[in-house]
Amino acid sequence: MTHFALMGCGRIAKRHATLLAGGHVRGAKLIAVCDTQADRAKKFGKEFGVNSYQDMEEMMLKEKIDVVCVLTPSGLHAEHVIALSKFRKHIVVEKPMALTLESADAMIQACDEQGIKLFVVKQNRFNLPVVRLREALVAGAFGKLVMGTVRVRWCRDQSYYDADPWRGTWALDGGVIANQASHHIDLLEWMLGRVESVFAKSIHGLVDTETEDTAVALLKFRSGALGVVEATTATRPVDLEGSISILGEKGSVEIGGFAVNEMKVWKFAGQTAAQEQAIIREHSVNPPNVYGFGHQAYLQHVVDCLDGGQSALVDGLEGRKSLELITGIYESIETGREVPLSFRAQKCKLGQR
Repeated sequence: MTHFALMGCGRIAKRHATLLAGGHVRGAKLIAVCDTQADRAKKFGKEFGVNSYQDMEEMMLKEKIDVVCVLTPSGLHAEHVIALSKFRKHIVVEKPMALTLESADAMIQACDEQGIKLFVVKQNRFNLPVVRLREALVAGAFGKLVMGTVRVRWCRDQSYYDADPWRGTWALDGGVIANQASHHIDLLEWMLGRVESVFAKSIHGLVDTETEDTAVALLKFRSGALGVVEATTATRPVDLEGSISILGEKGSVEIGGFAVNEMKVWKFAGQTAAQEQAIIREHSVNPPNVYGFGHQAYLQHVVDCLDGGQSALVDGLEGRKSLELITGIYESIETGREVPLSFRAQKCKLGQR
């Protein structure tokens, strides 16, 4: 049995705890939680029937932990991962893995030096329609790739940002690009390959925060294909979609729903209508919320990697790729210029205190 602990008892921790404590991940068990807010930790521990702590080191010393999930504000991920690495327990860190490339590099180095695995949560890679899309790409079904687009049209009103003081700040969170759209940006780059350059714009649409709630970015991939990122938390009154579409010379695919979980279009040259409808039928289950079903598959993947010794689908180096792109998007927003991805950030505010 792989024993898990959670560092941070905020919004996303509920998802991890429900799966780990509820027996939904084979071979996994939640045994402890920690949060700097003692009342929140205690309440969380009571809800899930595990020990709770306010001090991270106390938890690590008292409990027989195999894996720690770092679920704290994004700007604290690096600090917490590096501090936890000395206990030589494997670490799962939520997205984005850090807010600066320097922090990400320090996290990777710390885990490598201690001989532990670092897993970066990218749960949408495990969504069934996304897995099917990736298989088609690897098989060359699209031929020459032309364009990829992701759309995040979600609703986060002022009360969401006011619920925790770190939300919507440059130092600890970032805006819609770094937070809500980071999974979709990862998917787009995973499908179309490395990005050559990016040009982006953002606005403060409907909420009072330091960071943007609405942004668009135009990407040029090394393959020659183009990409578009459309992201907003200013959709009202409810979430509309989280989607990806890929267009190539031999076919087109669109995955929608509000958590990249519903196959909308699956059209390839030479395919029959019956074949198209069969694929769509098999991949049309929409999840109950924007977190989707992928966390269960992701955590199962972590356990299987540790039990079987195979490589993680998204380790620190893989997780760093989308952070580099996110940093480039913010650099372009601040400079008003197209930014090559082989650059050193000068104006990007993300992660700056």
